[in-house]
Amino acid sequence: MLTILGFGMIATFLVLIMMKKVSPIAALVLIPALFCVFVGKGAKLGDYVVAGIGDLAPTAAMLMFAIVYFGLMIDVGLFDPIVRGILRFAKADPVRIVVGTAVLAAIVSLDGDGSTTFMITVSAMYPLYKRLKMSLIVMTGVAATANGVMNTLPWGGPTARAATALKLDASDIFVPMIPALAVGLLFVFALAYVLGRRERKRLGYLSLDEVTETVTENSDEKVLVGAGASGGKASGSGSGSDKESSGGGAAPSYENEDGETFAALDPNRATLRPKLYWFNALMTVTLLTAMIMEWLPIPVLFILGAALALTVNFPHMPDQRARIAAHAENVLNVSGMVFAAAVFTGVLQGTGMVDHMAKWVVGGIPDWMGPHMALVTGVLSIPFTYFMSNDGFYFGILPVLAEAGNAHGVSTLEVARASLIGQPLHMSSPLVPAVFVLVGMAKVEFGDHTKFTVKWAALTALVILGAGFLFGIL
Repeated sequence: MLTILGFGMIATFLVLIMMKKVSPIAALVLIPALFCVFVGKGAKLGDYVVAGIGDLAPTAAMLMFAIVYFGLMIDVGLFDPIVRGILRFAKADPVRIVVGTAVLAAIVSLDGDGSTTFMITVSAMYPLYKRLKMSLIVMTGVAATANGVMNTLPWGGPTARAATALKLDASDIFVPMIPALAVGLLFVFALAYVLGRRERKRLGYLSLDEVTETVTENSDEKVLVGAGASGGKASGSGSGSDKESSGGGAAPSYENEDGETFAALDPNRATLRPKLYWFNALMTVTLLTAMIMEWLPIPVLFILGAALALTVNFPHMPDQRARIAAHAENVLNVSGMVFAAAVFTGVLQGTGMVDHMAKWVVGGIPDWMGPHMALVTGVLSIPFTYFMSNDGFYFGILPVLAEAGNAHGVSTLEVARASLIGQPLHMSSPLVPAVFVLVGMAKVEFGDHTKFTVKWAALTALVILGAGFLFGIL
């Protein structure tokens, strides 16, 4: 019964948000609360939610201060050279823009944090997508899938969880998987090329000069060429405002026909701190090193980093308040989504639905598939890491799969490596807080992002799985 209700709860959630019948936050709260009552444990809902919030509170703190820290680094111009390089490559060609999105997302993903990747990628590429009227869903889909492949880095989370759950060395799991993951990343770049070709066919090709000339014909429109984008009228999916105040003066902005205000990475914005560039670069490298070396818990590192970055770059109180206010919307959206997700995960785990779902799936594997448990694990990791947290999959299901494999002569290492296959799709899961940073900043509906991305991310995962067997890794 719990198995049916568990799958029913997940299916109900996905259907409602994809049909846009309810907002993700409301769905994450109301649907599990309703199913908790169906299970007959409504009286314990409070305990489940508090337990879920307790589990996700460090993640919420990390995301809140990571958004502030990297938002400040974007404000002061730390990433402008990388952005300019990508945008010089992209010009105004839809193919280059989509490929540039994938490359930028992959590079920034080296820090192991999805929220950081999405903030930088969207901040850099959003102006071009809006100006050229390209599909913002293409941007979010490509960025999420590229980040999902890179999420398998040992400091990204899944590899460390698999190593911990199975008592293995993370390097023994990850290093042999590099060729297969490289094939997966190349596939994402190829996918970006194909999607870019579609956009070029739909929109045509414009040079950056032509885009700039078109904009400057209207004297009321501002050109932000230094950011690789030009202001002016644009269209795209999403609604609402994207206003940003800045200490000492706001960055130039424009308003599109939907009434949406958009601020780009203007090279002359008041928040730039060129004299502090190397200080900020050293501070960021130190922060990322501390994350990798685990000198302090990640939430603590970002709390300290955000406080130091704010104090050094904006020593005056009015400027500090303006910078915090500028990023408050993203902080509130993401932290609210995290705590709403805590209700969903708390009910799934507290009622025992996850355990019953896992046992049902594992129990349904026929004996003849035992010698192929690496393949089974790889295939199962695609939906399982989407429908549940990485913690639930790697600590709850993976040990069971590894035991089943051992009984049929399949090594634990092969099963552990196969468990990483589902990460390209995992990064678009509604249980991953970072994806809400992505769709929120891009002004894309989560349901639209899901419908577009799921098929491509799942295909990427299958390509990695196939490469793993081709190279003899699995």
